[in-house]
Amino acid sequence: MNTPVQYLKGVGPQKAALLAKLNITTVGQLLEHYPRRYEDRSQLKQIIEVADGQVETFCAVVISVEEVKPRRGLVITKVRVSDQSGDAELVWFNQPYFKKMYKAGMKLIISGKVERRFRQIQVMTPEVEPISQTDTLHTGRIVPVYPSSENINQQFLRSLIKQALDGKAQLIENLPTDVIDRHQLLDRMSAIENIHFPDNMTILSAARKRLVFEELYYLQSGLLFLKKKHQHNGIGIKHGPDGNLLFQAEKNLPFSLTADQKQTLREIKNDMEDTIPMQRLLQGDVGSGKTVVAALALVKTVENGYQGAMMVPTEILAEQHFHTLSRMLAPLGIRIVLLTGSLTKRIRKEVLERLNTGLVDIIIGTHALIQEDVAFQHLGLVITDEQHRFGVNQRALLQAKGNMPDVLVMTATPIPRTMALTVYGDLDVSSIRQMPPGRKPIKTYVASTDMQERIYNFVLREVQAGRQAYIVCPLVEESVKLEAQSATQLYEQLRQTIFRTVACGLVHGKLKPQEKDQVMQAFHQSDIKVLIATTVIEVGVNVPNATVMVIEGADRFGLAQLHQLRGRIGRGQHQSYCILLSDSKNPDTKERLEIMTQTSDGFVLAEKDLLLRGPGQFFGIRQHGLPDLKIADIVRDIEILLEARKAALQSVSIPEHITLLRPGLTAKFGEQFRLMFCN
Repeated sequence: MNTPVQYLKGVGPQKAALLAKLNITTVGQLLEHYPRRYEDRSQLKQIIEVADGQVETFCAVVISVEEVKPRRGLVITKVRVSDQSGDAELVWFNQPYFKKMYKAGMKLIISGKVERRFRQIQVMTPEVEPISQTDTLHTGRIVPVYPSSENINQQFLRSLIKQALDGKAQLIENLPTDVIDRHQLLDRMSAIENIHFPDNMTILSAARKRLVFEELYYLQSGLLFLKKKHQHNGIGIKHGPDGNLLFQAEKNLPFSLTADQKQTLREIKNDMEDTIPMQRLLQGDVGSGKTVVAALALVKTVENGYQGAMMVPTEILAEQHFHTLSRMLAPLGIRIVLLTGSLTKRIRKEVLERLNTGLVDIIIGTHALIQEDVAFQHLGLVITDEQHRFGVNQRALLQAKGNMPDVLVMTATPIPRTMALTVYGDLDVSSIRQMPPGRKPIKTYVASTDMQERIYNFVLREVQAGRQAYIVCPLVEESVKLEAQSATQLYEQLRQTIFRTVACGLVHGKLKPQEKDQVMQAFHQSDIKVLIATTVIEVGVNVPNATVMVIEGADRFGLAQLHQLRGRIGRGQHQSYCILLSDSKNPDTKERLEIMTQTSDGFVLAEKDLLLRGPGQFFGIRQHGLPDLKIADIVRDIEILLEARKAALQSVSIPEHITLLRPGLTAKFGEQFRLMFCN
């Protein structure tokens, strides 16, 4: 399985380099290059039978090839094909190389969307494969269609995979026998053979179930093994019951906690009072009150004689948390400090000395917290905020600065249960779904760009009434590829026209952190009234006076991201408005944007986003260090995911299973697992 693919017959260095672009470098990776779909070529249609508007597959012979140039810059390649029932025309635009690929008399398998026009059958930009009269691999059967490239065609991939299978690649069984029997799974060799070249759809379904189960079982086993290691790798900190300091902190709150906040706080306190180190995810919408819950958990660790640390992704968010917690906790005698990259050497040295000698109770900071010279006297609780901005390893580095401290991970990007099991399978999950009372719902509208002038006039009226506004763009600069407003261009345009009497600011990811923070600080202090920005404002900006957000090219964002952006407004006493600008005519896009106008529940939006866009988009926010899914689809395969998790829960407690899983887990999760097994 580890043999370089270069040594297979017909590959060589040049083809090996092209295969590497498809992430295929070994025989094992070749066999795990699963088909994206299948064509049943055992029952091919005749040309006369193909249906208008349907994707059809048929076999035909090339009659003629011609090239038409109706105008400058347009080349149309037409290949006429026929069978005994009739003929059809294959059409490509501006792909002249197809003319050289096909000659009269060639036999082809053709697949594509059929258009019947005036008794003529056309197939636009079809997938085409030449076949020989004696072909048994590429036709007359259920044929796999793989992710491929221009230089690596389907026939080459099929022949190469068949060669590897016929060469009896050593596919060692990697699932425990009792797990295979209990879940009625195919053995691994049969599954791999039949995922590529199935005899029928029944065996294909069984092969897919086995391989999806295997992939999800390994993912869940890895995450649960991580969790088990955290829990049993020595005795964690056992915090005592609530004392007077925590009682006073709760009593001093200017509001009552919601039922969800109380429940979440109970779960966190129970974890902290146990000897097993806490590993908990706290998820809740923007504004649901996660910070208050985190603050009270920090008070609990301080009350027990320990130090607390909170790591956040941006300096401005660190400063906001620092000021919020200082106002809340400093009156109780709790010593709080801030550690960011922009501190002077002298102040940084002073902060680190105080932290190391126990003169600091709580430290709030950015990635600066995980630098080598940061040392705690007695770290009891680690909190990471906006978890999706940090990887598994960064979380582990901060945790390693203490002796088995409790860990609380927070995210304002609610994710569906299936994703929580997949992405955060090593954590217990708490959710805050209730919003604190008194917050006015944000009014959300979808509008086309022909309404732009009216919308910006509305923004101007809000600013003149003393409010502030965000205008969000998908791009920083003009792009030839994307017809999206760029932040820089829009900034220049708006400040010279409709907002020429208004203080405008520009912020985007290409600015230096210090420049970015200066602009954000000016907006926070109301020196800037209208902030034109890219999605850098998605996390860590709290400006209660901002009441309007206009999002240009809203169709380019996912629901979760739109919801995060919208969460920047609606934080004060005034009514807030979010306007989504889009000219997209795509029905799916329109439906997606319309959902934003109907609900402000991040959990509902996350479920919708997962259904509409699939898990691929969510894996953009996954923890670094998780293996990619090659065949499983966590929306479609939720039942198998739950089965696999149940099996994994049992396996991590069975030594024989752990021994069997060890090579696979190390291969999938990397070095951190090899080191864990050595401990």
